[in-house]
Amino acid sequence: MSTPTNPKVRSQEEIAARVKALEALMIEKGIMTTEAVDRLAEIYENEVGPQLGAAVVAKAWTDPEFKARLLADATKACAELGIGGLQGEDMVVVENTANTHNAIVCTLCSCYPWPVLGLPPNWYKEPAYRSRMVREPRTVLREAFGLELPDSTEIRVWDSSSEMRYWVLPVRPAGTENLDEKALAALVTRESMIGTGVVEAP
Repeated sequence: MSTPTNPKVRSQEEIAARVKALEALMIEKGIMTTEAVDRLAEIYENEVGPQLGAAVVAKAWTDPEFKARLLADATKACAELGIGGLQGEDMVVVENTANTHNAIVCTLCSCYPWPVLGLPPNWYKEPAYRSRMVREPRTVLREAFGLELPDSTEIRVWDSSSEMRYWVLPVRPAGTENLDEKALAALVTRESMIGTGVVEAP
């Protein structure tokens, strides 16, 4: 993939350098500590985002009317649960089925629905994932993520952008009919909402 020529599109390296410089300045001025920065990143990467997305998925699995609203307008449906904000203004949810598996990528940079998934994982931002996922999704899912899908399963890859951020409503696993929303949400992983994994039964 060629490097974007638009001068307004900064490279990841330049953005990372600016962020690091800003972080160092805030720590130097006593505005934040290194521990606080690390904790904030941890919260967004592993706690707030994925947990909120998992709660949305669990509700969609147990509430057909909410699921219909989620698929029709994900941003509005998530707002019903108090979920939204920066990087989540224009979200679209695509549904996995028995015959269709969806996966998300951002070929330009790393556009991603932060309010429901947290910070994007490093591999999501890597050029190898961004380019190969579009060309050979079945191979990438198998080799990079250990996800072997039947040949009969259609794989659809959705390219997120700053105008539209996709995420996946995974298939509810069999044998979970008696689980409540909280228990169901605990099964949902970030990878299953990106499409590089599936939800496994307990």
